[in-house]
Amino acid sequence: MSGRPKRGPSGGFGHRGMMSGEKARDFKGTLGKLIKYLSTYWVSIIVVLLFAAASAVFSIMGPKILGKATTKLFEGIMTKITGTGSGIDFNYIGTILLTLSGLYLLSALFSYIQGWIMSGVSMKVSYNFRKDISEKINRMPFKYFESTNQGEILSRVTNDVDTVSHTLNQSLTQMITSITTVIGVLIMMFSISWFMTLIALCIMPISAVFVSFVIKHSQKYFRDQQAYLGNVNGHVEEMYGGHLVMKAFNGEKKSIEQFDELNNKLYSTAWKSQFLSGMMMPVMGFVGNIGYVAVSVIGGWLAIKKTIEVGDIQAFIQYVRSFTQPISQFASISNVLQQTAAAAERVFEFLEEEEEIPETSKPVQLENVEGSVEFRNVKFGY
Repeated sequence: MSGRPKRGPSGGFGHRGMMSGEKARDFKGTLGKLIKYLSTYWVSIIVVLLFAAASAVFSIMGPKILGKATTKLFEGIMTKITGTGSGIDFNYIGTILLTLSGLYLLSALFSYIQGWIMSGVSMKVSYNFRKDISEKINRMPFKYFESTNQGEILSRVTNDVDTVSHTLNQSLTQMITSITTVIGVLIMMFSISWFMTLIALCIMPISAVFVSFVIKHSQKYFRDQQAYLGNVNGHVEEMYGGHLVMKAFNGEKKSIEQFDELNNKLYSTAWKSQFLSGMMMPVMGFVGNIGYVAVSVIGGWLAIKKTIEVGDIQAFIQYVRSFTQPISQFASISNVLQQTAAAAERVFEFLEEEEEIPETSKPVQLENVEGSVEFRNVKFGY
């Protein structure tokens, strides 16, 4: 690995040469390696994706059906007031409520099954990652451990692998659910009113511009955050492990200065990455509320003109909420994917390190060995 830290006089290690503004590395290449690594579990992953999509579909059907109940309830009340009918048809409303209960139960069941399967897959992937890293350590040359601090390696075994596992366990299924929800809700919104749908879609360009801005500027900070976290962990672990040596060489002051330097860099990159990702949800929520207000006003105007029914307004308002929520989730997941790519890249970077040359299985057989050894011009110092 180029640019590794060298051991300092006090027994510690210097931080890795990574600038805060370093450009992100090969995101697509790392994602391809991760997909290839997950190919063993492709059957389980496909089942999870299908079940996540089915759960979202059953949930999407709810507001449209509930809108029929709202319309029936409104019509019953109006006929009761005007005296032109028998009132509310509770049998019809009861049938709709039973149908809704069945749909939401199926949605919850599919969601539970896909969550259970994906948890097993993510734990197996974490186990295999740590097993591969453990086996890789035993094949590494000593020069690697002399030029890389122990905490850097431990960070890849713990922090980076946990980041990948968390993404597989939660963010992957959320992403599929969000995509399915956006497509399904969009179809339902057009089936109710194309005019209100176009108004709701006006918020999309604003959201897209903001999401692209955050993704562009946050990826490099997430990667630096993972790297500096490993450096801080490595420094602390080595200072405690070599406490007596550090005290013997009066290295306390230098150790504290080095820790402050690493900790400040970690704080700077972590603050920037968390600030950018933290801006995502509030701004997306504000943009979504603007669309929500516009749809409510236009929906009321169309209902007065009897272009749509009252239940359609209720269903459409629910769909607007359902439409902006997965967009916000997808925007948040995109930040998680950036962090996951940085963590996976560090893991694969270690697994692809140059290994120690194995001893030959067919060594040269010496003949007529006299048993005498002579040293000439040999010097040794410590």
